[in-house]
Amino acid sequence: MTLTTRLLILALSALTGLYVFWFANDAKPMPALMVFAAPPALLALATWAGWQRAAFLSAVLALAWFSHGVMVTWTRPQESQLASIEIVLALVVVFAASLPGLQERFRKKR
Repeated sequence: MTLTTRLLILALSALTGLYVFWFANDAKPMPALMVFAAPPALLALATWAGWQRAAFLSAVLALAWFSHGVMVTWTRPQESQLASIEIVLALVVVFAASLPGLQERFRKKR
């Protein structure tokens, strides 16, 4: 398992933990957890199991997580710290998912 794969699994797991913490006190936490916490948890497991498309799908969903974090930061200042963590983790997911492809692309050009 490469370092970027480990970083991706760690970022997805941290994102799952963040969502569990964030939505634990909701009146009905289960729908929020199914929408927010389940996808990164399942993608972390899929990445660990070696599913080829997990990194790509993680990067695509990270764009939505990033957008959600920006929206919450601007509209709900009381949750801006959690949203800022979400933004950083989404960027780490995009970076970790994209780095192997970027390395391969530039390796072939030389």
